[in-house]
Amino acid sequence: MDAEVFDLRNDLRAIERTVATLVERGRAVGFDDDLLRLNLRVGLTEALANAMLYGNNRDPRKHVRVEAEFSPRRIAIRVTDEGRGFDPDVVRDPTAPPNLHRSGGRGIFLIRKLMDRVEFNERGNSILMVLNSRPERARGRASGM
Repeated sequence: MDAEVFDLRNDLRAIERTVATLVERGRAVGFDDDLLRLNLRVGLTEALANAMLYGNNRDPRKHVRVEAEFSPRRIAIRVTDEGRGFDPDVVRDPTAPPNLHRSGGRGIFLIRKLMDRVEFNERGNSILMVLNSRPERARGRASGM
């Protein structure tokens, strides 16, 4: 799989167009449409918004890099911002009772629920999201992955 690379200006208006383009790339390889419309669209939108708003701190001079690989079995997308990064392990669980009314952590929570694999680099300014096709998702869950 060859990676497609997008260099986005730190502009929230770029999110919708980029997400639509990547959903179409998924359709072109025959990926499940329901997974594209919900899991990929929501997860990628959250990752891009987090990169622009929090990673790059809304700075219009900064960029977000998106690397995407597509196959009928899986989609892998890495989103990297130019920020200092963060520790994803300290993000509070937004479903825990003391955090229900706090605004932080919902995007990462959604990404983790919608994707089959989520990894951050050591610096915390890059997220890798992997979404498997339906047969691959079923195999992964059956084997305890």
